[in-house]
Amino acid sequence: MIIAITGSTGMVGSALERALESEEHLVRRLVRRDVRDGDREIRWDLDAGQIDAVELNGVDAVVHLAGENIAGHRWSADFKRRIRESRIRGTRLLCDALAGLELKPNVLMSASATGYYGSRGDEPVDESSPSGDGFLAEVCREWEAATEPARAAGIRVVNLRIGPVLSPAGGALAKMLTPFKLCLGGVIGSGRQWFSWIALDDLVSSIQFALENEGLAGPVNAVAPGAVTNREFTKTLGRVLGRPTIFPMPAFAAKLAFGEMADEMLLGGVRVEPQALTAAGFDFVHPQLEPALRHLLGRQPR
Repeated sequence: MIIAITGSTGMVGSALERALESEEHLVRRLVRRDVRDGDREIRWDLDAGQIDAVELNGVDAVVHLAGENIAGHRWSADFKRRIRESRIRGTRLLCDALAGLELKPNVLMSASATGYYGSRGDEPVDESSPSGDGFLAEVCREWEAATEPARAAGIRVVNLRIGPVLSPAGGALAKMLTPFKLCLGGVIGSGRQWFSWIALDDLVSSIQFALENEGLAGPVNAVAPGAVTNREFTKTLGRVLGRPTIFPMPAFAAKLAFGEMADEMLLGGVRVEPQALTAAGFDFVHPQLEPALRHLLGRQPR
């Protein structure tokens, strides 16, 4: 297949590109700089609202992963605007272009996030659950709605609601490793908030699976079936690293340090179930947290 990818330089996009190329698919990257390889790159410019749509003609599939890192900065009004625009404007620009193609792709995989559900306490949620409250839930609703032009044009659209991705190469886990190794890791807030995670290689495999499985469309939760609480995650990571976890971060300290972001990303949580993937027959290589962490960090039991 010929597969176009946005966000190909990110942690997920680069891992996906390697996996697709290992299966001899041709990957074409959408880039925001000047094109250097016309056979492999397609130019788009979110700020200018421009995309080289002609180059998308004949592409078999599109995987849309681009978007501002939501944990990249404290959530100021300007940064929240950047988060929203990078997802909603970028998705709409891409989907309008796909809808107008003479030779449309068969499928669009468009990233979303488990933030769609908001903070839900102990309530388990799946793809049929309604959206929640808060900034991230609002962004995710608009983000998914922006794919409608592609869906209306007859393209199979999968809205992949991705949970925190575990990899030592980046993301939340990479940021945690240094303080945990220094014995500074600890429970955040009450520790009862749910953490619905997925290992990077399972995420890549789930994208490949959904690209080929024509029965998958609409929202698909990309999380492992073994969700844990923050307390369980903290204790498990400490055990895998062989370090104590005795320095908690109280809720007030998290709010002082991270502001609004703390309420939604650190002190809130959601127990997400990957019903669509499991019903379609996807097999997780890393369904449970401790074996996943040991694999990712190369820390096998002694």
